[in-house]
Amino acid sequence: MTEKETPPVVGLLLAAGGGRRLGGRPKALLRHRGRPLVEHAVGVLRAGGCARVHVVLGARAAAVREQAELGGCVLVENPDWADGMGSSLRAGLDSLTGTGARAALVSLVDQPGIGPEAVARVLAAYEGATSLVSAAYDGVRGHPVLFGAAHWAGIAAAATGDRGARAYLKEHEEAIRLVECGDVALPYDIDTEADLSHLE
Repeated sequence: MTEKETPPVVGLLLAAGGGRRLGGRPKALLRHRGRPLVEHAVGVLRAGGCARVHVVLGARAAAVREQAELGGCVLVENPDWADGMGSSLRAGLDSLTGTGARAALVSLVDQPGIGPEAVARVLAAYEGATSLVSAAYDGVRGHPVLFGAAHWAGIAAAATGDRGARAYLKEHEEAIRLVECGDVALPYDIDTEADLSHLE
């Protein structure tokens, strides 16, 4: 896909975490439906309408490249992944600079209960480079989220530690369009050993 063909909204999958509370097992490599979780998550973004997907890798990136089928994705390595999700979000947004993308639809690798329907709803709410859209679950903001390019610099500046875009979104709450997805998705995280029961 050439730069001219870059779709206005690019999927951005954050998959760099080391799974600290999972005994150091990177979440990207957890198995779900017979494949690495990162591969499943890319499939969800594509099925939801993201023709182009950037994937941010970190912990055991070489093993992820080896074990997961990520053909057609732009793979972004975040050497600072251990600093938290904020660094991965910054690396991902940075990888979109100059591509012609006008928005990033951001999803997390450890939320397999969120499927293509939620992605499609958030994508459908995109209007332009100033868009700020978030999936909501019973009115509570969750993932995926869509950041128009006009917000990238501000989000990157505020993305520190494990907070990602939280601080920026709190400041710009009135501009966020919430899209209810509670009827089509379950926003749980795979964070602890107990959460592994969600994987199939």
